[in-house]
Amino acid sequence: MTDTELSTGARLVRRGDDDYEALRRAAVWNERKPERCPDLIVLARDEGDVVAAVRYAAEHELHIGIRSGGHSWVGNGVRDGGMLLDLSALQGIGVDAAAARASVGPAAKGPAIYEAVSAHGLFFPTGHAPTVGIGGFIIGGGYGWNSRYLGPACLSIEAVDVVLADGTLVHADDATHPDLMWAVRGAGPGFFGVVTRLHLRLYPHPTRILRTVHAYPLELRDEVLAFAYDALEHLPREVEISAKVGHTPGSEDFLVSVTATAFCTAETADEPLAYLETAPFRDRAVRGVVAEPTTMPQLYGFADALNPEGLRWSLDGMWLDGTSSEVVALAREVNDTIPPGRNFVLWMVWGGYPERENACWSAQAAVYLSPNAGWTDPADDLRMENWTNLPLERIQAHSRGIQFSDNNIADRWDHGLRPEQAARLERVRAKYDPRGRFNTYMRPEESTTAFARARR
Repeated sequence: MTDTELSTGARLVRRGDDDYEALRRAAVWNERKPERCPDLIVLARDEGDVVAAVRYAAEHELHIGIRSGGHSWVGNGVRDGGMLLDLSALQGIGVDAAAARASVGPAAKGPAIYEAVSAHGLFFPTGHAPTVGIGGFIIGGGYGWNSRYLGPACLSIEAVDVVLADGTLVHADDATHPDLMWAVRGAGPGFFGVVTRLHLRLYPHPTRILRTVHAYPLELRDEVLAFAYDALEHLPREVEISAKVGHTPGSEDFLVSVTATAFCTAETADEPLAYLETAPFRDRAVRGVVAEPTTMPQLYGFADALNPEGLRWSLDGMWLDGTSSEVVALAREVNDTIPPGRNFVLWMVWGGYPERENACWSAQAAVYLSPNAGWTDPADDLRMENWTNLPLERIQAHSRGIQFSDNNIADRWDHGLRPEQAARLERVRAKYDPRGRFNTYMRPEESTTAFARARR
């Protein structure tokens, strides 16, 4: 075996090689790259390469970080030392229309999955942003398009092909590996294997997709947020609803907006978004779209415009519950202090979804509060990171947890699983990865953000 190849011919790049730094940086979608350097990067072409890479890591006592789509905001897969196993080439998609099942590689992205399954009249709740690979998204829970109705995407995992810590490739389902399946449904960066293929349950394609957007002057902020929060009980589950404060594409001014998308079925009411027109301040909207027919490619485009590639991004998030007035009050500081620029606070109105015994996914509440900062100048790092972290830190006592898709637990620790689920996960990890081959949740000392450095 040479320095640049594994036995299968997979490419192996060592720290110090000419193209190492370009590959290290390319492993993270965020322009704010972590200052962490693995000893080597393995670019897997297929499942056989993954098996060889994990066995190589075991032989050489290397820890493994995993990159699928590379959309982790904090670059969770890129760690100091050990191996970065890059799965970005594993994007294959297969569809069994008769069984309403798909098999997808971990780096496959939402638009490609949608195109493949919609050709058969089927649908899957992929990530909102078109640049998100399905691997990290779904193992972390998967709050995707129409997840209020279909559930977090992780609950639709029927089976996985996964390479374990000793290099064994297994096809796992609930009958053969129930503990492994329980963990893959929601463990996020704490999962202890390399998923090379996901076998997913598909659903009928919506009969139509409708979108309503109202944008209001900022002085109506708290009224709009409270209305969006309380609207949930008046909307069918086929409607996903969010609110946003701050930057809005196409507007020079900060606005507060409500966006609702209805993924209609044959049973959906004729006007599923009608309740939004009853807002007592409706006549003060500065922009509005009412129940406009839309498509999934258009929805991906809207999401991409909000979080475009090429910026330095910092995100955090927190599940909150209570009355609308209580939650609005908790969000007041982060809303009051949004820095000028492409920065906003997302208010994802969730409500809740039934948990399942076969999934460790468990942290959720009525609404998800998430500050998003996007900028270009590294000199602004600390200012932006302080804004995304500190206001949430100050309301930590009210947190009901985080989404792993926005995980920032090295800078502000919070739980992504209920305590009993987290404890069980560690017991299952000890069974499948007793030597700790796979990196787990990032620790504070591993963070290289300006926020972390300022606190040391």
